[in-house]
Amino acid sequence: MKTSFKITVLAIFTIFSLFSCGKKEAKDIAPAETTATEQPYEEHPVETPAATNDLHIESNDQMQYSLHELRAPAGKITLTLKHVGKMEKTVMGHNLVILTPGTDISDFTQKAVDAKNTDYIPASEKAKVIAHTKIIGGGESDTIEFTINEKGTYDFICSFPGHVSMMKGKLIVE
Repeated sequence: MKTSFKITVLAIFTIFSLFSCGKKEAKDIAPAETTATEQPYEEHPVETPAATNDLHIESNDQMQYSLHELRAPAGKITLTLKHVGKMEKTVMGHNLVILTPGTDISDFTQKAVDAKNTDYIPASEKAKVIAHTKIIGGGESDTIEFTINEKGTYDFICSFPGHVSMMKGKLIVE
């Protein structure tokens, strides 16, 4: 049986060798003609959302915000968070917390776990919170007003336990 296996392998090798010998050289192949309608590929940059003092963002049952970047001019800002999911806030509650620059998000959220009675905003960290919505469940929304006069980039998160890994973004104040 070993001899028949060797003969089979040799036959396959011979067939592949014969097929590879019949290739035409590149100079024998005519180049494809291009038409006048062909245009080079152009990348289209992603549009940056316009800065507005009236911000709207959604959350869902998959632990996601609809936007990861918000833009607003410095001054008074109105922000509406709408939970488009169906789960109750005890199971899949969301909020939106805007933090001061330099806040250790990991430390903040570890402390937030024990702050259920204050919408997961720990009393010891209140000075690091610029503004926050209440915890909302499916079908609910909350609107807040706050003022940021300093231009800069501010982190926002959901402080419901375990959500920050997927629910975070940046508020850019221009």
